[in-house]
Amino acid sequence: MLQRTMIQSSSIRNGLEDLLADLHYARRNQELGRLALLAYCEVRSWARQADELDLADHSTQIFTQNPCVSKDEFLAKVDALVAKLEALMLTFPEPARMQTFRHVERTPQQRAVHSLH
Repeated sequence: MLQRTMIQSSSIRNGLEDLLADLHYARRNQELGRLALLAYCEVRSWARQADELDLADHSTQIFTQNPCVSKDEFLAKVDALVAKLEALMLTFPEPARMQTFRHVERTPQQRAVHSLH
């Protein structure tokens, strides 16, 4: 059960990392259509999977309650949404880092002691 929860949490975190990367790329390149798709469809989908229903509702409201009348207003709303996603990223545990092991040559005395055990 715990392992499944950890895998799900890792999957959700990875999905959020990918989503944020896509949002940043589209924002940087002023791809308004892509931003709209990501902010409306992908954020809602991810938020539901992560059980972040308030965030899913917020994403919906950006487009349905008060539609943007200017590019600047739209970008400001997307920036606020990205800030919320980035804040959520901090709540997920960091993935386990692979440890690197260095090869250490043993002295003859260490080899002798190790062979006795």
